[in-house]
Amino acid sequence: MEEVIDSPIGWVAKQIKAFEAGRTVHYGRETLLLTTRGRRSGQLRRTSLFYGTHGSAYVVVGSNGGSTEDPLWCRNVAADPNVTVQVGEDIFPARARLAAGAERAVLWELMNGIFPTYASYEKKSGRQLPVIVLERAA
Repeated sequence: MEEVIDSPIGWVAKQIKAFEAGRTVHYGRETLLLTTRGRRSGQLRRTSLFYGTHGSAYVVVGSNGGSTEDPLWCRNVAADPNVTVQVGEDIFPARARLAAGAERAVLWELMNGIFPTYASYEKKSGRQLPVIVLERAA
């Protein structure tokens, strides 16, 4: 089994450890774990994210706390959309894709309802925050 490297960002690493201990709610919101393959290193990287659901898909936002750049996990997904998702105890392979157009508008509203701070992050960042759809792989 390949080694998975957890996010080096302090609060994210704490959320991952808490998730592993069975605490999946952070700041009053459900989280999932997303594992991507590093676009340069090839190593597996894991992060914790707030999520929403749309049909059978999971939806996440690449906010990076309102930074001017997309988070590294988003760049990894763009390079390799084959990811692993963990929701509760359910771990499964998934395919990630960027939502666009009318679909993005609907999912953006969904995610802002879950975490209203995304709107201020988008304004602060000066970029359109990526909305990523995670669909179970067949």
